[in-house]
Formats: sequence, structure tokens, C-alpha cells
Amino acid sequence: MRVLILSDSHGEAKLLSEIVKRVKADHVIHCGDFCTDEAELPKVPLTVVRGNCDWAQVPQEQIWEGEGVRFFITHGHKYQVKTTPLPMRYRTEEVGAQIGCFGHSHFPFCEKVGDVLLINPGSISYPRGFPHATYAVLEKTDKKLAVTYFKTNGTLITARGYEESWA
Repeated sequence: MRVLILSDSHGEAKLLSEIVKRVKADHVIHCGDFCTDEAELPKVPLTVVRGNCDWAQVPQEQIWEGEGVRFFITHGHKYQVKTTPLPMRYRTEEVGAQIGCFGHSHFPFCEKVGDVLLINPGSISYPRGFPHATYAVLEKTDKKLAVTYFKTNGTLITARGYEESWA
């Protein structure tokens, strides 16, 4: 399974579409602040949530499951993600998910907190506290789960990422 995780595109619908076409994921997760009409989002298998800057009437939280992995998706502004990962961890556990995906801070973050893997893909439009606009790709096989970060032009970022055995 290959999942594209991105956030905070802030109206950059063309860039969003370019990334989606390049990555060729089985599923796309957008963690909010897309700031376009919902009709401008890519027509692919997509889970999207509303960020604090969005006007489209999409859910503020979503659950998505793929290949036995349960994802909790939210923008993060209601979970203090700019100061601590703990509220995201607690909410992700509360809904029975193994992975929590969020945006809002525009800063790429991937860390296992307790039994929960938290992923912030950064922002594809306006990075903060990191020199590049970024997105993440999660790949799961029978034996491992890996998260890799990329610049918006597709260049690998080796300073971020995660990998673990997955049974």
C-alpha cells in the first residue's frame, strides 16, 4: 500500500495535482487547509479534512483504513499540534487508530509516540521552520512500514522519515 499524505496546500491546486500524478499512490490523505473549492481537489481515492482556513463543508476529522491499518486524520488546530503531540496521540488512540495524520504547523514531523505513529507531512505551499515545502509518502508491505519525505519537486529529503517492522 502506498499512501500520499499532504497538507496545507493553501490554494495551490495545480501543485497538488502535479504531486498526486507524480506519486501515483493507492490513496491520498489531505490534512486540511486546501483552501479551494472541493471540486478542485484531485479526482483520486482521497480522504480530506477541513482546516482552519477552509470553507468547504468537509468533515473536521476522518477515519480511513487500508490494508489493516487505521488512520485518524484531522488538521490539528484543535489539538495543540504547534506545542505538543500528546493531544493528537490521545485522540488517535481514542478512535482506535495506529496512525494519526495532521497538518496546521507547516512543519514535517514523524514520530512514534507510545503505540501511535504521528505524521505531519509539512506544507506543500508555505513551509515554516523547515527549509523546504514537503509532503510524505507512507508505504506498507507485509513486513515493514516506512514514511519518506519529499520536496514538492519530488526530491527525497533524507533528514526526515520513519521505518519499522510491521507484522
